[in-house]
This record gives sequence, C-alpha cells and structure tokens, in this order.
Amino acid sequence: MQDPIKKVRIRQATVADADQLCKLLTLLFAQEVDFKPDARRQLRGLRLILDQPEVGRIYCATKGKSVIGMVSILFTVSTAEGGPAAWLEDMVVHPNWRRKSVGAKLLHEAINQVRADGCIRITLLTDSTNDAAVHFYEKAGFIHSSMIPLRLHL
Repeated sequence: MQDPIKKVRIRQATVADADQLCKLLTLLFAQEVDFKPDARRQLRGLRLILDQPEVGRIYCATKGKSVIGMVSILFTVSTAEGGPAAWLEDMVVHPNWRRKSVGAKLLHEAINQVRADGCIRITLLTDSTNDAAVHFYEKAGFIHSSMIPLRLHL
C-alpha cells in the first residue's frame, strides 16, 4: 500500500489557486483568537501576494487538484541582521491532512526557498495558546523571542 504523503506535492501557488487558498485561510482564522474569516479580505490579500512576487510568495501542498495546505511568506529587510528577512504570515493544513507530515514538508520547502532567496531570518507569530503549533515550529528549529507583538489597526 502506497503512503498517501508520497502523492502530496509542494509548489508555488498561482492565482488559479486563490479560491482554495481562501478556504484554507477561513479554517485558520476560525481557530485564531485575533482574526475572523472574511473571504473578500482574504482573497484581496492573497492577490496582493500572488500578483507581486517581490512582496512575497505562497507555497501550497497539493494532492491531485486539491490544495490541502499553504504557507505564505512576506519579504522585508532586517536592520538588526543587516539583510533580507522574511515573515511567515500564514500556515495551515486542512484538518484531514494534519499529523501526516504535510505541514512539515510544506514548511521545509518554504524555508529552503527563503534561504535560497538570501533571507537570513524568518519570523512568525502564532497563538500562544496553540500548543500544537508552538511545538510544530519549535521542532522545525524556531525559537522563542523576548519580543512581544503589538498591533495598531489603521
């Protein structure tokens, strides 16, 4: 019997994936404390990334024609590090595919691509109460920071 993860492919997302990516973001934002799903806003944000590769990239995990996971990366510059850096903005795997290494495969590819692009650091935020996500990122090598997030909505 073939391992189903072997048929999962990781690739850069395109505009044609936007609707499926938006559905994944709905799942993500439904479980996060600070955000609420809003398909119109999520599609607008996705298009801003997909249409402007200098802003960032979205990688997706696919099984056949279905997008089963995604990670979005945004580019910035770190004056502290003296070079290009990245934000891991969103990461979500469809609940039917969690705990099957899809997330690890997706994150590994995103990290490799960001490193190849010359970035020297990736920063992310996750809900402090989401122990599974915190453990997942720690296992991938991310470490806690003494910095705290602050937000101003404009």
